[in-house]
Amino acid sequence: MKNEISTVLNVKENKIGILRVGYIDYISLTDLAKYENKTDPSGVIRNWMSNKDSFDFYSLWEKFNNENFNSVELHGIKVNEVGRNKFTMTPNRWKKEFNAIGIIPSAGKHSIGTFAHPDIAFEFASWLNPEFKLYLITEFQRLKKDESYQQKIEWNVRRIIVKGNYRIHTDAIKENLILPILKKEQINYTYSSEADLLNVALFGMISKQWKSENKDKKGNIRDYATIEQLIVLSNMESSNAIMIREGLSQQERLQKLNEYAIIQLKSLKNNSSVNKLKEIEKETNI
Repeated sequence: MKNEISTVLNVKENKIGILRVGYIDYISLTDLAKYENKTDPSGVIRNWMSNKDSFDFYSLWEKFNNENFNSVELHGIKVNEVGRNKFTMTPNRWKKEFNAIGIIPSAGKHSIGTFAHPDIAFEFASWLNPEFKLYLITEFQRLKKDESYQQKIEWNVRRIIVKGNYRIHTDAIKENLILPILKKEQINYTYSSEADLLNVALFGMISKQWKSENKDKKGNIRDYATIEQLIVLSNMESSNAIMIREGLSQQERLQKLNEYAIIQLKSLKNNSSVNKLKEIEKETNI
């Protein structure tokens, strides 16, 4: 897949590209280097990477964050090369020989430059100019704050949609399954019965059974559902509402809903959008 700039920071009138890799924003070392030398940014990066103190930092970062880092090769180079005048390190060599992940080298005819994990990019910016580093950190933090706010909005919109489907479901029960002559206790049983219909179709058990088997847990079975299960549950509520209005029996609906659940959970497995929702949930603690 072709790498593309996801956004651009304006740092002291310098445009700094941000590359989204998975859920991490990598900062353009090439753009940072242009702050010192616009004509030869790759030379600036090479000089920094060849500096012993810099090498110690980004190699230590790899040890902490990269389980596939080639530490054997690292030991050899530290003994024979690092610290000597002839020592030269480049992004491509670092990636190829050491299986590094902290620095993404430029590649191809239409390269967008060399990028680095924020930890490494901030260290590089500090080497360039401490004041410039502070401006970079400020702008980067502002970007992450804006993204976090947007993510919370998206998450809340999803919750509203789920609640909307729940209302559609309960209205269908009220209009088609609850007769005027039913007493309050019977009405409540109808609602809970339909809720457990969904529980059985999705989780394989009714709420009361789950509580009996999980006495140490607070809440109900749905409070412990995965994001995938919540998405499917929302879809099932809409589907069940349609089937209720079509006059299908509870047994017929249970069979169809179970089939829907199996198919949809399979489709959502390793889905990129679902993985993003998981990261949002983790980052925003909601």
